This record gives sequence, C-alpha cells and structure tokens, in this order.
Amino acid sequence: MTLLISALALTSFLLSLSLTPLCRNLARRFGLFDNPGDPRRIHKEPIPRVGGVAIGVSYFSCYLVVCAFPSIHLQLQSPGLMQIYTLAPAAMVMFATGLLDDLIDLTPLQKLAGQSVACLIAIASGVRIHQVGHLPIEQWGDIPITMLWLLAATNAFNLIDGIDGLAAGVGLLATVATLLAALMSHNTALVIATIPLVGALAAFLRYNFNPATIFLGDSGSLLIGFLLGSYGVIWSQKSATLLGMTAPLFALTVPLLEVFISILRRFLRRQPIFGPDRAHIHHRLLERGLTPRRVALLLYGVSAIFASVSLLASFLNGTYFGFVVIPFCAAVVLGVQYLGYVEFDLVRKMVMAGGFRRSLIARISLQSLEGALKSAATVDDVWDALYASAAELKLNDIELRTPFRTRRAQLHGAEPHQCLRIQVPLSCGWCVFLSHKFSTDGSHVVSTSAALFADSIRSALNDRIPALLAGAEATGDSRTLAMK
Repeated sequence: MTLLISALALTSFLLSLSLTPLCRNLARRFGLFDNPGDPRRIHKEPIPRVGGVAIGVSYFSCYLVVCAFPSIHLQLQSPGLMQIYTLAPAAMVMFATGLLDDLIDLTPLQKLAGQSVACLIAIASGVRIHQVGHLPIEQWGDIPITMLWLLAATNAFNLIDGIDGLAAGVGLLATVATLLAALMSHNTALVIATIPLVGALAAFLRYNFNPATIFLGDSGSLLIGFLLGSYGVIWSQKSATLLGMTAPLFALTVPLLEVFISILRRFLRRQPIFGPDRAHIHHRLLERGLTPRRVALLLYGVSAIFASVSLLASFLNGTYFGFVVIPFCAAVVLGVQYLGYVEFDLVRKMVMAGGFRRSLIARISLQSLEGALKSAATVDDVWDALYASAAELKLNDIELRTPFRTRRAQLHGAEPHQCLRIQVPLSCGWCVFLSHKFSTDGSHVVSTSAALFADSIRSALNDRIPALLAGAEATGDSRTLAMK
C-alpha cells in the first residue's frame, strides 16, 4: 500500500508540474485570459485562466498511469475503493462545468445547475451526511443537507480565488489535513483519494503563487472545492463521535467563512447573492495595506492553524469538545471583527444599544399610524393619530398646517440647531411639519423613523384629504368646512 500511495503522489505531482506550463502556453495561444479590467481584479496584466485543466487531468490520469504496473493495479482493485471510483463521474461533471465557465462564461444559474447535477451524482454514489453530531438524519433528509454542504464547499473555493495562489494553497492545506486524518483512522480509500490532489496542487503552486503566471479558473476552484467537500463527508462517515462533521468544517474554515460572510452581507445590503463585489476577505486585507503575497501567506497560516485544530478534534475523539470549539468560535469572531465589515458592525451596535428594539417599535407605531389615518373620519382623528405616533417615536414637535387652521405640539425640548426639520406637502393645501433631534448614539434609528413617519403620512393621508372634506360637508362639520 505504501508503494501505491507513493506512486500516486509522485505521478500526480510530475503530471501537474509538466502540464501546467503546457496549459498556460495553450491558453495564451487561444486568448483564454483573465483580463484586469474588472475592478475586482488586482493583477495588472492578462493572465491565463485554465490552470484547473492541469490539476483535473493530473488528478484523474495518475490512476490510469499507475495501473500500468501490475502490482499496483491489483491494489487499486480493492472493494474498499469502490466509493472513490463511483465519485469520479460527479467530479468530472463539476470539472466540466467549471471548464465551460472558463471558456464561454456561464450565467450564475447555469453554473448552479451544473453544480447541482454533480452533487446529485455524488449523493447517488453514496456521499451522504447521515448524522450531525449524535443526531441522526431521517431518511431522505440527508439529501438536501448533503447537497447544501457540497454546494457550499464548491463555491467557497470559487469565492476565495482572487489572490495569486490563495485557493490552491488553502486547498492544499485542507487536503493535507484530510490525508492525515485518513492515515490516523486507517481509511485507505480516503488516503488514495486525497494523495493525488496533494501532489497536483503542490506542483501547481509552483506557477500559481505570487507572481502567478496562470490562474486556477473555475475548472480548478470548483473541482477542488467539490472534492474536498466530498472527502469531508467520507471523513465524517468513518467517525461516530460528536466531532464527526465538525473536523471537516474546521479544515475548510477560511473558504466556508467567506461563503457565510458574502451571503450575510449581501443579504443585509439587499444585493444579489451571486453578484460580484470587492468586499471578500482578501480584498479587506488588501485595503489594510497588505501585499497580495502577504495576504496569501497570512491566510495560509490561518488555514494551517484551523487544519491543525481539525486534526486535534479528530484525535481527541470528542472528549474535550468544548475546549476545541469555544476557542475556535472566538477566533472566528475576532477575525471577522478585524476585517472591519461595516454591515456587521452596525448590526452589532443596533443589537447591543437596543437599536433593533427601537426600530421594531417604530415599525409597529408607523403601521398603527397608517391604519388610523386611513380610517380617520374627521380632522380631529387625523391630528390625534399624528400626535400619538409622534410622541411614541420621540419626535421633537409635530405641526398640521391647513389653509385656515394650524395645530402644533411641542413634544420635547430641543434647540432648533439640534434638530432636522422635515416638511410633508399634501393635497388641498395641507402640510405637515415635524422635527427630530439628531442622533447621538450612532444608531440613526430616530432619524430613520422620522423619514419613514413622513413617508407614512403622505402615503396614507394625501389621498384621504378630499374624502375628509366631502364627509365634513355631508355631516355639516363647520370646523372642517371652514378649512374647505
């Protein structure tokens, strides 16, 4: 078995070392470049982008090459390796999806469709998450959970592939961690599956590390992420401990954290989930003054630490679960805080300072205001609704001005220079004025509530005024008729 492992590692390494410059030269001939025009790109010159072809061909071909040796060929026929063989079609579909995107630029939905097909093939081959911790997953429930995991791992490496050598280097460290875990647990199939990827990535980094002469492209990043996600499931299937699925999560911390952060901040900003931007982890580190090489080395170090934690988690066998997970979570929180995402900082301030509660109260008050204005039968009803809502929102003052009558209430004492005044013009010569004191706690909840208050008044009251005047004429309300 040692001969087989050594042969696979050496063959994949040599294949990748020779095929990578060949792919680079062919990409240059056919104009397959990653051009620097996009603001997300940090390179200055066009770089060939189909490096994943060298990794994919090296990974799949090394098994065929070593089969030329009879003694090794017999070892590869072991029944325990069947799951690895059945995973190959799924990996090839994922590789083909990435390659198509490199060649013709697929849409996000087309890429997701290809990825989903590959994941379903992998699930059909037996790559399934049967339990999380000690909680078993009911029949058929493992399919969506496994699908979500594989898609997350696949796209995670696609997201971090923005710095020379970053995705390939992090992938190498995660693969080495998976390989060591397989050796510790005597999982021969997982060892044979991971060792060629170690060799291929190690050779590819010779050309991909800063300054890179070739990029992975989607053909490489999607394949690496998919294989590591699948290996993580195979790793967890051999573990009956609480840390069964946690250890693979640790090994893929950096790319999976990128996925989580990207989805959350785009959700908070109401941006497309699949939309590109320049706010990834490596971009934030570049904005802090680090060079691309230092960013890659820093994230290598972080990945190495988390990979070591994953191995420690497997070694401890769940005995000291809290001692592993708590420092891990604390390190992740501190790391995200260091990156300085404005979205998360504002959410934290809102929660800690009670801003979320005040915002919720304001929304409830505004809904009540709109209902009261739409059902108001007299001007007195309108004024009562305005006054009650302004008081609940802690506005400084409120004024209802009509052509023949004005009502005004001072709710809080504040100097004019401390307040912002808002005018809300309405139909039939009506107008509402309100003012609020500038926010001093940085939450801006009051300012936002005042603006929403003004919008609610106009949307609920503007079309209501003619009906109020008509109703007053029908009932003989002298005060309202005077306004008419």
